[in-house]
Amino acid sequence: MSIKQAELMMLFVTFAWSSSYLLMKISLTGVDPFNLMALRFGIAFFCMAPIFYKSFKHCTKKTILKGFGLGFLVYISLFGTITGVKYTAASTAAFLGTTTVVLVPILEGLWRRAWPPRMTMSSIALAFFGLILFTVKEGLSFDVGALYCLWGTLGYATYILFMSRIARDKDIFLVSILQFGAIALFSIISSYIFEEPRLPQTGLQWGAVLGLGIVCSAICFTLQGVAQRYITPSKIGLIYSMEPVFAAVMAFVFLGEVMDAQGFVGACFIMMAIILKNIVHRARYMQLRHRRKVWMRKRLV
Repeated sequence: MSIKQAELMMLFVTFAWSSSYLLMKISLTGVDPFNLMALRFGIAFFCMAPIFYKSFKHCTKKTILKGFGLGFLVYISLFGTITGVKYTAASTAAFLGTTTVVLVPILEGLWRRAWPPRMTMSSIALAFFGLILFTVKEGLSFDVGALYCLWGTLGYATYILFMSRIARDKDIFLVSILQFGAIALFSIISSYIFEEPRLPQTGLQWGAVLGLGIVCSAICFTLQGVAQRYITPSKIGLIYSMEPVFAAVMAFVFLGEVMDAQGFVGACFIMMAIILKNIVHRARYMQLRHRRKVWMRKRLV
């Protein structure tokens, strides 16, 4: 596979993930949040498990614990995001969701007891102003849906930190598949406790749920794993920054959602924060590559 093909693959993944906000909005007209999570990840698990069933031969107790632990973090995070989509605009949820890339350095700094560099702090400040504009409305009232989305974003940033700890483990692919099953299981239990479980009622709702389970979860997960072998992390981050733009366009075309002036300014702040964060990440990546080349030359000499 060429780098160009891998970049196009990641662009498709980003587009598909951006469509998930629209699909969630449609799905939630027929089912409740936990119910939707159970359907989405149950479908994803049963799509992936038969294809990679041979991997389960190497499953251990440690692998299961990692899969269920990470699945629980995603379960908590997604409940916030899906509930947020139910009460706020899909475009708002998409822009708030992308602040994950800015929140990760903050949590990582707290974890290591070290503040991020100045440039990263600048992107954090821009994202913070954008978040305020999205969540605080006229009369200092809060957008409940936006607050739920922030809950989901913070939860997903925490998940990324834990995931980075085990990303190089040999069983990471199996752990990722087990995640789907764990999320579905936790969601089914929660749905029976807090909701009234039911299936989608219309063809449009079924189409949205299947799109979330098959395309946005199972297929995109596989394509991302393939594409990341050929693309640098900085390019992946830059491609991901297109997600809220795609989501906002689709929300406008299919749902008729239009951002007000305050939301538009907030979106601009968040986009600037993400772009600045990607610039910083790329600069560090290029610096490390240069140092590695210098080290290799000295070693050869």
